[in-house]
Amino acid sequence: MKLKNIKPVSYFKAHASEILKNVSDNQETYVITQNGEAKAVVQSIEDFEITQNTLNMLKLLSQREQEIKEGKTIPAKEAFKQIRNNIDQFREQNEK
Repeated sequence: MKLKNIKPVSYFKAHASEILKNVSDNQETYVITQNGEAKAVVQSIEDFEITQNTLNMLKLLSQREQEIKEGKTIPAKEAFKQIRNNIDQFREQNEK
């Protein structure tokens, strides 16, 4: 990923409202530096949520792959039975 918006913290302090508008309206991402080193990233909430959701999915995928390697699997028929039971329990709890 190539970032065009690498700014020192002094620039961020002086132009915070402009930066936040660009982040919000244009989905731009900024890297904020201090003493020449990257210290923070400013990005939109939407981009942050997408990143977090992607990381969570990758983590789950990695965990499932490990479980498969360890033989911790159940037949599909049993898995769907458990899912149906969970759905039924959820519905019962929400009807109360």
